[in-house]
Amino acid sequence: MNRLEKYLEVSPRIREALDNNRPVVTLESTIISHGMPYPRNVETALKVEEVVRSCGAEPATVAVIGGKLKVGISEEEITHLGKKGLGVIKASRRDLPVLCARGEDGATTVAATMILSALAGVQVFATGGVGGVHRGAETTMDISADLEELAETPVMVVCAGAKSILDLGLTLEYLETKGVTVLGYQTEELPAFYTRKSGFKVDYRMDTPEEIAAAFSAKEDLGLRGGMLVTNPIPEQYAMDHDYISRTIEDACAEAAQKGVKGKELTPFLLDRIQQITAGKSLEANIELVYNNARLASRIAVELCKK
Repeated sequence: MNRLEKYLEVSPRIREALDNNRPVVTLESTIISHGMPYPRNVETALKVEEVVRSCGAEPATVAVIGGKLKVGISEEEITHLGKKGLGVIKASRRDLPVLCARGEDGATTVAATMILSALAGVQVFATGGVGGVHRGAETTMDISADLEELAETPVMVVCAGAKSILDLGLTLEYLETKGVTVLGYQTEELPAFYTRKSGFKVDYRMDTPEEIAAAFSAKEDLGLRGGMLVTNPIPEQYAMDHDYISRTIEDACAEAAQKGVKGKELTPFLLDRIQQITAGKSLEANIELVYNNARLASRIAVELCKK
């Protein structure tokens, strides 16, 4: 056993798929523990896996369980994370070695899910929205580790854009500085999570999964490090009014500042507050955009296996 095998555990079904060049899509686990309440979180996580399978790929939900970096956790483990909820550590890159050493559980963020995906050999990862540069970061330096991971780790992340609670302009500037390609699926405008509009442009529009797979394959063939960000707008029927959600986010951010909420507690606080203000409409939008991203990621993964 090498040192990595001491900690990394890829489920037999995922290992079998990878060994036989069948498409695999990884899924994060913070959406289970920190994204929504139980039992909706477990129901959603299992439904996302069903969506991936229906599109011809194998789903691999990722988490740290008892100090093991697991790629492809079981329904029982998903339920365990869902019931434990906010009691599970929200695990990013910095947390992984401590969780492994202590034998503890962790729900993986975008950054940590990218790391585990790469360790297992999975190239495509579907999530809701990526972290980014927080509002006021010029003072607080609050910048998500997700962005640095995109610059370093060779995994394609399919999302509905950066979360609209962030400073989207500065997030795009950071990604440009780090050389991360930002693609828009059938759009030239960066989607803003709950809405299809942001006022900011992506680097390139691509209209088919085949195009996106070809671009990622070219990046790999060229030996360019880092990942690729594919932004996929929330379906029109589930999108929220841009002005309404913008005002809601402003109110939630002001409340967070007043209460001194910051760091890794900020995003869960804001998402929960926005859900309360919108009477649950934001949660429904969140769930639907995750399903939509899982469909696109699966189709891209299928195309990558043809390369």
